[in-house]
Amino acid sequence: MIKQVLNHIIEKPEGVFLMKKTYKIEVDCANCANLMEEAARKTAGVAGATVNFMTQKMIVEFEEGQEPGQVMQTVLKACKKVEPDCGIEL
Repeated sequence: MIKQVLNHIIEKPEGVFLMKKTYKIEVDCANCANLMEEAARKTAGVAGATVNFMTQKMIVEFEEGQEPGQVMQTVLKACKKVEPDCGIEL
């Protein structure tokens, strides 16, 4: 996973800045957290996402030019499809 993140950063051209935000989440198990992370990563406008079950936090890195509020609404819908009981404080 670290290698993927490093490759992702290295491949970014100079001058490209990504916005990163942290959100509080509600999730019941580590597997559900993994499903949420995978769903978030596949969402359009998301450059990267990490979910930490122990801290109940999701860190989302947005692609340049994306509106975090709009993207997070889509992330929430995607997460609810894989784990209906989850929550993200937007």
